[in-house]
Amino acid sequence: MNALPVIVGALCVMAISYRYYSAFLAAKVLALDDSRPVPSQTMYDGHNYYPTNKWVLFGHHFAAISGAGPLIGPVLAAQFGFLPGLLWLVIGVCLGGAVHDFMILAASVRRRGKSLAEIARTEISPLSGLVAGVAILFIVVIALAGLGLVVVNALAESPWGTFTVAFTIPLALLMGLYMYRFRVGRIREASAIGVAGLFVAVIVGGWVAESSWASSFTFSKNTITLLMAAYGFIASVLPVWMLLCPRDYLSSYLKIGTVAFLIIGVMLVHPNLNMPAMTPFVHGGGPVIPGKVYPFVFITIACGAISGFHSLISSGTTPKMISKETDARMIGYGSMLMEGVVGVVALIAATSLFPGDYFAINTAQQTEQQKAAYVQMVATHGGTGDMHGGDSNFDLQPKEIDRLEAESGEKNLRGRTGGAVTLALGIAKIFDGIPGLAGLMKYWYHFAIMFEALFILTTIDTGTRVARFLVGEFGGRFYKKFEEPTWMPGAFLTTALVVLGWAAFIWSGSISTIWPMFGIANQLLAAVALCVATTIIINSGRARYSWTTILPLSFVATTTLVAGWMSITDNFWPMFVKLNQESVGTGFWARVGAWVNQGSINTALTAILMAASVIILFDSVRRWTRGRRGQVVNTNIRLADTGKTA
Repeated sequence: MNALPVIVGALCVMAISYRYYSAFLAAKVLALDDSRPVPSQTMYDGHNYYPTNKWVLFGHHFAAISGAGPLIGPVLAAQFGFLPGLLWLVIGVCLGGAVHDFMILAASVRRRGKSLAEIARTEISPLSGLVAGVAILFIVVIALAGLGLVVVNALAESPWGTFTVAFTIPLALLMGLYMYRFRVGRIREASAIGVAGLFVAVIVGGWVAESSWASSFTFSKNTITLLMAAYGFIASVLPVWMLLCPRDYLSSYLKIGTVAFLIIGVMLVHPNLNMPAMTPFVHGGGPVIPGKVYPFVFITIACGAISGFHSLISSGTTPKMISKETDARMIGYGSMLMEGVVGVVALIAATSLFPGDYFAINTAQQTEQQKAAYVQMVATHGGTGDMHGGDSNFDLQPKEIDRLEAESGEKNLRGRTGGAVTLALGIAKIFDGIPGLAGLMKYWYHFAIMFEALFILTTIDTGTRVARFLVGEFGGRFYKKFEEPTWMPGAFLTTALVVLGWAAFIWSGSISTIWPMFGIANQLLAAVALCVATTIIINSGRARYSWTTILPLSFVATTTLVAGWMSITDNFWPMFVKLNQESVGTGFWARVGAWVNQGSINTALTAILMAASVIILFDSVRRWTRGRRGQVVNTNIRLADTGKTA
């Protein structure tokens, strides 16, 4: 199938959704009103609460929410074919993800920028607030680990990518000082400096990679993890205007510009989607994702359609910086639609590769056992039909991988799991096919690697800051000073705890162990956020509009709980049992290691998160059925139908 009708159709559906459905939500469900004061004005401190231009804040918010999920999830889900992921991305983002982000952002703006857990406490019950707070802390650490691992895999042993990404940090500091200290309000000038700096970083990065300086920017995975942890710590404690906001704004130019260029490239090149609509792996047994298409495609594409992690940003940094209520529509709903576009483009890039090349890259081939399993898979699906049924043209014999290695400058592309390399190759192939741009595959490939790393790092810094606020709110129950974001001892301690948590996960895990946990945790958090949003709608006397959140809540909660149960019984627990059996007859510490391993940790955390989500769901339903229509609980929300303040 040709990619042109796919991208045009997806863009049309999302444009219609923004024009009409988001307007309905803004006018009828939320009744946005610019006469209401916002936290950036009433709680201004010049550090965390800071009124921000809506375009700058759109860039910050989009950069913060669009991490690895919309890039890597669709690439991994391409194992099932292009159709399941495409349908979930387009339908899910319009009716689920964008609604989720918009609702939570507006709710937090009207509640002094409070976090999701605090809103759950006041809107549902103290029990839900406590359970949500504990669950969110687990979820955000797992999510940051899942996102960070992709950066580690992309930048390890890559001096070009490492230099380019590192260059953006002092560039962002310069932009922040320029916009807020040297030339206050000159956003266009700072933007021009930032965009020019990005191009310089990419070009100079290529020179560095081929010079004697290359060794200075070549790091192992563990070293990249430590460097990323240091960056996350520093970005979390500095004022938002100094590094976080300008860096995210700068990254948003690269992200939106690259995605726009990709869309144009797809329209000009209109590549064929070489992956079939559905592969035999929809029945399970695939090398990338072992489960069946339902429910695993819905947790593999953990962003792009709907993402619980976004609720932390929508109730974290963004509501503290928004200048007026009506900006929430563009920033909340619009940013999520943009992420949906990113997911569709990533899916097109991945599925434009031939199936044989895609699976050669995304199938682990480090050990002899893994190599033998890959050879068997290729022999089974050799293009003449297969024992599971499906497309008879599903040929897993590699077709272009040798040429791709030569033109990208990579010595070995086989077994480069994780999705980042696959996406970079897909993007590079599309750019290389644009008339007049052929022959630059090596530059396009490394540009794409840098693009992916920047995409994800902007989520790492903002996510760490949001997690720091969450830990501070929780710590404030025991020592009041922790609730003050500007109290630096508390900021240092809470940030250190968060960074230590996600860095430890990256240090000890792999994409096959962390990504499933990330997907389950992320979508369970989306279910929790939709519970909160539904409760807010009902508490404000607008129960007739509660279907806008109940419909996506019902699907996401059911699907993710099924996926969590299947992951525990089919993946995590068997992993624990296998390691435990292998340790029989070994020493004491080996036995301890067999009990405390990735399988047991994943099993325990998944069970805890599922239990927490079920508690909040039942507590929410109890609140909905008990409350009276029109009742407002612990809020100061003006009822849209009456124009009065409750």
